Amino acid sequence: MGGASWPRLGSDGAWAPALEAAGTPVAPFQPSNAGFNVEWSDILRDRFAGEPLKAAGFTAGPLTVRGEAMLTRYGIEGGAIYALSPALREAITRDGTATLVIDLRPDLSEAVLAERLSRPRGKDSLTNWLRKAGGLSPVAIALMREIPGEIPTGQEKLAKRIKAVRLTLTGMQGLERAISSAGGVTFEGLDDRLMLTARPGVFVAGEMIDWEAPTGGYLLQASFASGVAAARGALDWLAQNEKAPA
Repeated sequence: MGGASWPRLGSDGAWAPALEAAGTPVAPFQPSNAGFNVEWSDILRDRFAGEPLKAAGFTAGPLTVRGEAMLTRYGIEGGAIYALSPALREAITRDGTATLVIDLRPDLSEAVLAERLSRPRGKDSLTNWLRKAGGLSPVAIALMREIPGEIPTGQEKLAKRIKAVRLTLTGMQGLERAISSAGGVTFEGLDDRLMLTARPGVFVAGEMIDWEAPTGGYLLQASFASGVAAARGALDWLAQNEKAPA
């Protein structure tokens, strides 16, 4: 019966209270594979909302993901962000905010980037020079300007800024906009056939179970696989009960 994301499509987790009342442990539903809120400047929000940030590195704590993200009016979303959503969500729950560090040129070392930025700027504007010498897109340059203070001029400090743009995430989009959800029936409430220990003969699968994975094939494969496991478990349980004495 699914998890609790995009409830207007019918999967709203309304089954959870009934299972809890019957003694099954159910973890609260939380958004997963969702965007995060950033307090953008009006300039970035008006000029760059809807623009992709390509070929960047995204870090949350010890985790780093390479990929793309999309700037939105409310903040940032996209595949690379979704892969980090559990860690970012946990940080926001714990601390009230989370720090996302973006490497705008992940294919270049800081030293190589500093060397490129040591070339004479000439009559180029800062934006044009960063585009030519640093290989930065307009979106990437706009992100650099979101950091408090002026963009540094020395090549070493500028290279450090490009390699580590730090964004403060102030919140996460809710279940109504999340691609998937964490939470659901905990594994403590299941046997190895995915049957509820509190309700013999009732089996669960997919996002009814408390697990999460990056969006795309991972989510689909895990849902399909758990469905197969639950079906086999149900067949096994039926066979055992047919053989049991009356």
